Amino acid sequence: MARRLTSGGRLVLATHNKGKLAEFAALLAPFGIQTVSSGELGLAEPEEPAPDFVGNARIKALAATTASGAPALADDSGFCVAALGGAPGVHSARWAGPTKDFDLAMARVQAELGAGDDSRAWFVSALCLAWPDGHTETFVGRAEGSLVWPPRGTGGFGYDPMFVPAGGLETYGEMNAEAKHATSHRARALQALLAACVG
Repeated sequence: MARRLTSGGRLVLATHNKGKLAEFAALLAPFGIQTVSSGELGLAEPEEPAPDFVGNARIKALAATTASGAPALADDSGFCVAALGGAPGVHSARWAGPTKDFDLAMARVQAELGAGDDSRAWFVSALCLAWPDGHTETFVGRAEGSLVWPPRGTGGFGYDPMFVPAGGLETYGEMNAEAKHATSHRARALQALLAACVG
């Protein structure tokens, strides 16, 4: 049985990414969970050498809970393109370079695709909830869809402007936050976590 968080408890969000912080704050607000980010606490960002999303999320969550003494939630997520063998995948942030320029990252995706006609793509989010004693719970969400070029919309963050979820017409960059949260990989992973660990 999953270990549970209590309403009103404090949760460290193990990220310095402002886009992720905004999404998590909106998704967690209805449950009365008080959040503080690693950035606000001045915690260092650990290296992420794992070959998969789950492994990297676990590294980040354990580092944050150890440093803060509070339960910590980490997300490792990425954009995966079928025609690129699942790349950029776990390297999604690295494709944006040291300045986190996702216009550059999206242009690289398009350049590496070339003239291919396979537009299948998906987002993956692995969430790891960790406690100071080393206990962890992990949940994975996935959103299937297709990529578009040129990117459309200024909402969201990362690769959102070049991704249209299955059955949709708008990119994540064109959707309002409520519409994105209804289908996103992160929302799906968090729904599973909330069902198992909150209450």
